[in-house]
Amino acid sequence: MKAKKILISQPAPANGSPYTDLISKYKLSIDFVPFFKVEALQAREFRLQKINILDHTAVVFTARTAIDAYFKICEEMRIAVPETMKYFCTSESIALYLQKYIVYRKRKIFFGNGTNASIIDIIGAKHKNETFLVCVADSSKADIHKIFVKAKVNHTSGVFVKTVYSDLSNLELNNYDMLVFYSPSDIRSLQENFPDFKPNGMQFATYGPATLKALKGAKLTSTVVAPTPEAPSIAKALSIYV
Repeated sequence: MKAKKILISQPAPANGSPYTDLISKYKLSIDFVPFFKVEALQAREFRLQKINILDHTAVVFTARTAIDAYFKICEEMRIAVPETMKYFCTSESIALYLQKYIVYRKRKIFFGNGTNASIIDIIGAKHKNETFLVCVADSSKADIHKIFVKAKVNHTSGVFVKTVYSDLSNLELNNYDMLVFYSPSDIRSLQENFPDFKPNGMQFATYGPATLKALKGAKLTSTVVAPTPEAPSIAKALSIYV
């Protein structure tokens, strides 16, 4: 069965998007509803982890939200981050976001190729003696923590960002032929909001291996999977499917 009414678990695009072409070309009905949001921890929440930020000589960021949360918590806790602090980011775009809080050229900033594993590569032997604070979201702590443990890098994994599931109680899921998920947190939100959920013929699309794995863990099957060589995006995968 081809899907005609699709729910995408993301905020609606602000401007034009590839989904606009799908709607007009294939007469699809597409709604956008975010299944969760991320928020910075409050200082009182962060203190429960008993982490001393100034015990670390380097900070690791995997997302812009983590950067915002880190500096917000430092401000709330009246921590003056020393100019000697080093920053390691998974990508250049995340590294450049540091300019919101620090003078970029005066700090020691390093970035990888977009993957968590690339952080270990840029640490290498040169920076292995640093003491790293890895700033993570509650939903991703285990993944990057395992990478640092395997590499035997001295670190602390600290949760700076928490996942808050949306209230979907007014959402009529049965009105849709397909749900599109971009994150494992989307699927956890589905389970949180609809603990007795039954697919009843509904189809699913997933972006990324972690999301696909989470869907399988929920004993559901993905009909549309991205990225692939033929379909680098969900929009392209849906276009091929329909």
